[in-house]
Amino acid sequence: MEHNSVGTPPAGSIRFNTDSSKLEIYNGDKWWNIDSTSPQEQTGGTRGVVFAGENPSKNTNISYVNLDTTGNAADFGDLTKSCGESKAVASATRGVVQLSGDNPNTINTLEYITIATTSNSIDFGDLNAAWWMRATASSETRGIFAGGLYPGSTFKLDVEYITISTLGNGLDFGDLSVARNASSGLSSPTRMLVAGGQSGPATTDRLNMIEYITISTLGNAADFGDCTVGTKEGTAVANAVRGVFGPRQSHPGITNTIDYVTIATLGNAKDFGDGTTARGGAMSMSSPTRGAWAGGYTPSLSASIDYIQIMTTGDAIDFGDLSYNQQYGGGCSNGHGGL
Repeated sequence: MEHNSVGTPPAGSIRFNTDSSKLEIYNGDKWWNIDSTSPQEQTGGTRGVVFAGENPSKNTNISYVNLDTTGNAADFGDLTKSCGESKAVASATRGVVQLSGDNPNTINTLEYITIATTSNSIDFGDLNAAWWMRATASSETRGIFAGGLYPGSTFKLDVEYITISTLGNGLDFGDLSVARNASSGLSSPTRMLVAGGQSGPATTDRLNMIEYITISTLGNAADFGDCTVGTKEGTAVANAVRGVFGPRQSHPGITNTIDYVTIATLGNAKDFGDGTTARGGAMSMSSPTRGAWAGGYTPSLSASIDYIQIMTTGDAIDFGDLSYNQQYGGGCSNGHGGL
């Protein structure tokens, strides 16, 4: 039988639920089952996957790294279509990627991979609209695609979702409070945070706002707090407790600023440290302990990968390299904060 704790347990606490006979972890908001499988069992550690972007032409590349070690990326397979921009979500077993392109050649195709098996991607379905530069995040069951840009520089506030384990098309979730593209997304098992973005055509139209949604419900986003700087095209990594926003494009240029929030609370971001270099348009991947970002522009196209220890503060460290320079690709993993 389950007994209530004396007071509120700290985030990261573990208990055995005698009713369900399962181990559970407290993420600062709710108790969640601990999966019987793990990235260590599936892929020898958390596997981070990077999908195609510009290098500088459109391509079909899929690469992967083991986030628990350091080293260069290896080939995973290929997408069925070349694209110049992509965004990805993932469960512990499956990654789903939206193939986009350069405005106005935007597409809404979704494809998927099995993260533990290197291979080419397979058709999943379609999102409702052909928008690009969306913020993405996921839980074990749902993948969320928020905001974006429609050909003709129309900024969008719509949020869509998919059920990752089931092939099919995107469904309406709700709306952001401000139409924008190129925001950063991260998640715990309960919440998705959407940070920053570009809200208008001017180079100064950079937002520092952070909003959140509850992934298991439907509805509009609510205010969470603010980042330390207004940015777009940034990196975002998380475990179940802490979200970290890494290097991104600010005004008048790119920045190496890293800041963080506690996902279960509301409030403004705090300084975390600095990236090894200022960059924008990089691909993000997370494990329960590490966050990493790959490629992007510095301002020239880059292949470098940096990582941080999520639950500490400090500067990023060199991880290795992609096998090619790339920006605007998608990133996911089988061990991120939403699982």
